[in-house]
Order: sequence, then structure tokens, then C-alpha cells
Amino acid sequence: MIKNSIVKRWVLTVLLSIIVVTIACAVFLCVIFRLNYYNSARLTLESRSSEVVLSYFNQTSLSSKEQFITTARTFVENFSDKNVMEVWVIDSDGEVLVSSTGFSVNNEKYPDYSYAKADGKFGEWIGKNSNGEKIMAQTYMLPNSDVITSAAVRYIVSLQDIDRQLVLIYVIVAFVAAFVILLVITSGAFFIRSIINPVKKINETAERIANGDFDVSIEKYKYNDEIGQLCETINHMTYEIKQSEQLKNEFISTVSHELRTPLTAIKGWGETIRSSDGDREITEKGINVIVNESERLTQLVEELLDFSRMENGKMPLKISRIDIVKELSDVIEAMQERAERENIEIIPNLFAGRIYINADGNRLKQVFVNIIDNAIKYGKNGGFVKITLKRLNNSVQIIFEDNGCGISKNDLPKIRQKFFKANKSARGSGIGLAVSDEIIALHKGELNIESTLGEGTVVTINLPINI
Repeated sequence: MIKNSIVKRWVLTVLLSIIVVTIACAVFLCVIFRLNYYNSARLTLESRSSEVVLSYFNQTSLSSKEQFITTARTFVENFSDKNVMEVWVIDSDGEVLVSSTGFSVNNEKYPDYSYAKADGKFGEWIGKNSNGEKIMAQTYMLPNSDVITSAAVRYIVSLQDIDRQLVLIYVIVAFVAAFVILLVITSGAFFIRSIINPVKKINETAERIANGDFDVSIEKYKYNDEIGQLCETINHMTYEIKQSEQLKNEFISTVSHELRTPLTAIKGWGETIRSSDGDREITEKGINVIVNESERLTQLVEELLDFSRMENGKMPLKISRIDIVKELSDVIEAMQERAERENIEIIPNLFAGRIYINADGNRLKQVFVNIIDNAIKYGKNGGFVKITLKRLNNSVQIIFEDNGCGISKNDLPKIRQKFFKANKSARGSGIGLAVSDEIIALHKGELNIESTLGEGTVVTINLPINI
């Protein structure tokens, strides 16, 4: 079990946050509903404001306490909202003079009267009466006169029905909050599972790839999102690694063959010379073979060294002022003998004059040799290699055109990849063109290849004059 799993982080961060927020919202709604309902009850009481009370009692001349009692009873008897609330009239001694219910109120508490008496005008109290019923009461003080002092009118409304409605609302809010939390947990669990399961598969696949199993792949993900793209990327990566491994194995096999062939020739002619008893003709022929095969080995080793430098980004260039026309002419002259042996005609069409550029002459010669060597290697008997060098505005363009076997459309995009060989039977390491492309790029130039299978290949190099 992973300690810091995605599920654990989701529970500790997202889920807990949603639960806390949901509960907070539910509590907030309950408080709002309670305040709203209680305010409705308060407004109901306040509709019988002190102005109504004062105006009624001022309309009657209170010349005696008996007149006050009569007025109080008349006020209560004429009270129109007895079915909604209860009303009391309290005398100067704080005793209930008359109530709208007609029942005794001797055991009742009414602290709102004390609050109003202290305030001089108004007092409110929420609590339970002697029957245990929750009520809201408001007391309005009557103006003092010669007949009465500290008299008041008290209005009482029951909160029992309101509390029942609030309990129902609390239950509904709690149910909705629980439903929201359950929905979040269910949807979140589904969502997390939709991430965890493919991630586990990706992890298992990555481990198998790390252990060298390149035949593994991830099933197509049903959503075209980041995970789906990751699965496709890993599958593509696995394919590319598999291809690279295959190319690497082919490269090792090719290099082994390329090394074994000249070594076998050198060893064989060395033994022949040793047993020839000083035969001059055999000795000279053997030495020529040994020298040629040694040069071939040297060229192969240099290609491997250049490839290693290219991979490490440390391929050195010795830049100097060179005549690109002369450098290419020297390469053509050196390759003429090889072309004649293969019955291939080299047709030079070079710029008449000199073109000086800042470049590494030996590296460019290496590129030219590689391209011409490939043209001869894959050329037809009696074919040609046409080489054109011309000057453009600020660049030099060199075109190598042959009528050899050409390259298929499928292989053409891969031809500059390391280790790739379109023709597995031909000699060579498969890295010459990759190295050549890197050399041209280091000179801030371009190497482009166009080819048609069975018709030939055109390689175009563009090099800036002022590097």
C-alpha cells in the first residue's frame, strides 16, 4: 500500500474540504431559516406596536384606577388577533390585570416586563412558559400618570409550530447535505478509480519496459484526455524503443561483420605472406590488401568515434577559410577510381571559380565522401552520379544526383536515423548519413534528401557563405 497515494491525498484535501464546506453551508442555512422564521414571529408581534397601545389608552381619560381596569378589559375583549397571539395588561404592581385567555397567570414568568421597565419603553423575551411551550413575548410600557405607573401591555406568540417547521427544514437540509456528500464521494470515487486503474496499468507497463520487455503495450484508454494521451505516448515510446533496440542489434551485427571482413582479409594475407617464401608479387599484393583493409577499418572506427561525439554533443569543428569548390573537387578525384571499379560514372558540374566559406574542410569532405560512397554503393551497373555545385545569393548549394535503386516512401523519413539501413544487405554501419546530417547542421546548413524507389536519389546540401 502506497502511503502517499492519490486516494489518500484526495480524501485529506478535496473530500474533507467538501464535507466541511457542505456542513458549514447546512448550518448557515439552518441559522438563516431560524432567524427568518423568528423574525416573522417578531414582526407579527410588532404589528401590535407601542403606538397602537399608546393611542388606545390615550383615547380614554383615566381619572381612576377603576377606569384603567375597565379600559384594560375593553382593550383585551376587543383584541382581534386572539387566535394568533395572547395579550396581557399588567398593572402598576407588575401583576397581570387581565389576559386574553382568561386563565390564571400567577405561575408565569415574564422577564420581558422587567426589561421593558428598565428600558422605559420596550422589552423582549424568548423562553418557555409554565406549560413548557416555547414562546416569544414583547412588552410595551404605558405612559405614567397620576392614576397608574409602570403599567404595560404584553403580547405573546407561540413558537411551537415554528419550531416544528424548523425541525422539518433542518431534516431536509441535513438530508440534502448528506446527499451532496454521498454524491461527491460516489462521483469522486468513480473519478479517482478512472485515474487510479489506468495509472496502475501505466506503472506496471513502465516497470516491464524498464526490465527490457518492449513487446508490452497499454490498452486503448476510452477517454481522449491527458491519461489517454499518456497511454498513447507510452505505447509510441515503447514502439520507438523497440525499433531502436532492433536497429541497435542490427548495428552491432553490421559493425561486427564490417570489422570481421577486413580483419579476416588482413589475417589471411598476413599468413599468406608469411608462408610465401619471399615471393615479391604475392607480398606486394598482400600488403596492398592489408593497407586497403586497414584504411577501411580506420574509416569505420572514425565513424564510430564521430557518432559517439555526436551523441555526446561534443563533435569538434576546426573552422577555417576554405575553398569549397577545391574541397569537393579533391573528393571527386579521390572517388573516381572507386566509381570506375563499380562501373559508375561521376559527372561533375562545378562552379567555375572559387567560393570561400568558413568551415571545417575535413568534416565537409567526410560528408561528401559518405554521400558519393552511398550513391556508388546503391548505384546501378553503368549508372551515374551527377554532382552540381553552384553559388546562390548568400549560400552554396551542392546537389548529388544518382539513378540508383532509390529509397521507398516508408524508409525515406528514417534514412537519417542512427543505425538505420534501408538495404540491410549493403555494407556500412548505418550511421554515416546521421553523422553527415549532424556535421551540416553544425555548419548551420541544411541536408535534404529526395528519392523515388527504382529511379534514384537526390541529396541537396545548402551551406551559408558567411558562417
